[in-house]
Amino acid sequence: MSNIQDKISQAKSKLLVNYPFFGSLAAKLELIQNDDIQSFKSNGIKLEYNSDFLERLESSQMEFVFANGAMHASLAYESRKNRRSGWLWQLATDYAINDMLVENGLERPDEAHYSKRFSGMYAEEIYAELKEDILRDELEYEADDTDEKKNNQREQNTPQKTDTLSEQLFEEFAKAKLEDEAKSGEIPVGIRRFFTIASEGKIDWRNELRVALERFHKDDYTLLPPSKKFLHLGIYLPSCISQRFKLVVAVDSSGSVDEKLLNEFLNELNFLMNIIPNYQIDLLVCDNKIHSHTTFYSGDNLELNLKGGGGTDFRPVFEFIENELEDVKLLLYFTDLDGIFPNNEPNYEVKWIVPKEVYTPFGAVIILE
Repeated sequence: MSNIQDKISQAKSKLLVNYPFFGSLAAKLELIQNDDIQSFKSNGIKLEYNSDFLERLESSQMEFVFANGAMHASLAYESRKNRRSGWLWQLATDYAINDMLVENGLERPDEAHYSKRFSGMYAEEIYAELKEDILRDELEYEADDTDEKKNNQREQNTPQKTDTLSEQLFEEFAKAKLEDEAKSGEIPVGIRRFFTIASEGKIDWRNELRVALERFHKDDYTLLPPSKKFLHLGIYLPSCISQRFKLVVAVDSSGSVDEKLLNEFLNELNFLMNIIPNYQIDLLVCDNKIHSHTTFYSGDNLELNLKGGGGTDFRPVFEFIENELEDVKLLLYFTDLDGIFPNNEPNYEVKWIVPKEVYTPFGAVIILE
């Protein structure tokens, strides 16, 4: 066995002992030597590395590299990308992963993307901030650096034909290992930014809400045409094509709703909307009739004056949307679900934000606990 193979074997063994979750995932990684790259790159279920780069690393830094590759492989990269720019989403995910690994005490090599600015943030939040940097012309130096690294460290830009089934199987394996770790109370710090841990007893409604918004938020980059700002330097940054994200939020103002839970829901929604740069929220307050309709835009704080107190009838909200609003794709309805439903299911998605599990004739339920 060559010296580099010895180092790899020893580092993977130490990772398994010191960080069982990351070590178990890294053991399944396909490692490929590629001396045409400067350091390492991770995509799908394989990790390519430059042998000279690994030779220079301490064993503890190699553990970081393998943990990074294991996390990338576990996150089903293509399915989570959700129409985003490939290289920018990969970069944002890398920042989030590396921040989490640093939190857990792994030793980061200098070549790994890291910034305290993104401490504790989700990849979606980091993506939004990086995108804003580009739009404010503040990413010129980072763009040069990222452009170099996108060719030498990470799979970038044009999506490759990854084995989606293998990605899903790897993700399922990672979730199963995490469930085992959760039972013993020993899960990595910050791992909830990447996985929902069902065995902890309840589903995190905040994560469910984030996923619901993420599914319908379409805001992407394209390289056709490229941004003209850096063309004279030979840098082809993506142009921004942004479609305003339109969301309808309905609040049941009958006397039976829990105002404490309502405030928690609105606070969380305000937080999540901060990572979406271009949005419009139509807020409806209704018990058995519409009491108010307010439109909020990017940067506004979502507030409401709770009017009503009568019985609950959901039909006026759906009638208002049909008659007054256009291009609705998602309705979030905060209610205790004790009311009259429409006869017909609408042609947009409905998420009922509720305090407990209750039957609904259509839509999905997010339980606030």
